[in-house]
Amino acid sequence: MSIMPLPVFEADADARHRTAMSDEEIYAQLKPPKTIVVRFGSMKLVGEYPYEGEAKPGCGSKLVARTHRGTEIVEMLTTTCENAGCAKSVTRQEMLEYIENSGGNNYPFYTNGKILRIATVEDLNKQSTINSNKKDYVRTCKAMIDELSLAMKLVDVEPILGGELLTFYFMAADRVDFRELVKRLAAQFKSRIEMRQVGARDEARLVADYERCGQHCCCKNFLKVLRPVSMKSAKQQQVPLDPLKISGRCGRLMCCLRYEDHTYQELRKNLPARNSRVGTSQGPGVVVDTKILVQLALVRLEHNDEEIAVPVEELMDPDECPVPGTPEWEKSQPQLGDALRGLSVEETLERTDDEKRTKRRRRGRKRKSQQQDSFRETAKETEPKAADAGTEAQPRSKRRRRRRRRRSAPPPKDTST
Repeated sequence: MSIMPLPVFEADADARHRTAMSDEEIYAQLKPPKTIVVRFGSMKLVGEYPYEGEAKPGCGSKLVARTHRGTEIVEMLTTTCENAGCAKSVTRQEMLEYIENSGGNNYPFYTNGKILRIATVEDLNKQSTINSNKKDYVRTCKAMIDELSLAMKLVDVEPILGGELLTFYFMAADRVDFRELVKRLAAQFKSRIEMRQVGARDEARLVADYERCGQHCCCKNFLKVLRPVSMKSAKQQQVPLDPLKISGRCGRLMCCLRYEDHTYQELRKNLPARNSRVGTSQGPGVVVDTKILVQLALVRLEHNDEEIAVPVEELMDPDECPVPGTPEWEKSQPQLGDALRGLSVEETLERTDDEKRTKRRRRGRKRKSQQQDSFRETAKETEPKAADAGTEAQPRSKRRRRRRRRRSAPPPKDTST
């Protein structure tokens, strides 16, 4: 097959269209972004904040931003511009559509903030020092919880760069009166305290690492809205209903069951219902079972109770399909041959079984004759060798005859006097 060159690629391949500028010159022509989309916090919150600096940060850069919680280290995701022509930015409309498809109002997206500067080495070292003190925060808070006898489980604590806020994440079965705990923590750490109650899925987002698939937990990696997963999705996808196999690190049904749920629902609409009457090329029957992914229906035929697998696109109206014993049905059975036309169903099946037995006998006879021919050829090849070594082969046969005579001969008579 010949390859047809496309004009757009030929224009790119032409050296005359290439720029002679270096990477430094191209970078110098770029304008600083006006807004930057960042990710921050232990819960992986997302925000779009204005930027007024002269530097041109790239994706993944660490920045210092003032968010709705305070001053903290954030990670740059992308920039938003009107045309997104640099292939590294997205338009604001595309970003808003992504947010709407990912959860809408429940998506953790914030705009009340500002990018201050690119994070320096001192900022990163200070954040590392603050994170190293998390164990002390957890130890102190747990001791106060035990002292106050509160029915709650501390999951994690999150300090920020500016020190304005300490967020404690906890789990509890019922409502907890933690006002006294907040007073003691504020007096201890000289900071604003926020107590946030989380569920099992949020706990996995905070402390879990890898799932059984070998990847990071979806809730920790990219999922922002943790929607409930029902057992109906697991049954529809025909996965094993063992709780150990379909449960994630949080003990709930795995979030990945929702990824293909819409596809399974669309494919299921094409399948007939069980115990419904359908038509096939071999006659009408009743649907016994269906397979969603391969789009097959297991049909039990009415005239002989035989079960056959039929693709969904080959199913037809049971009143319009060929009926056994009619000329239309015989024409739809090309494998039976012209010799079986006009026979009943029982006679046709019996005739077919006889033909199968005859073919098996013929194959057995043919295999036996081939073995005999090979044995004769082997014997012919060994005869000349035996003739050449007659002096050696003949005494052996004589010895065998002597042994047989000795065994069959009567014992000698005793002639002693």
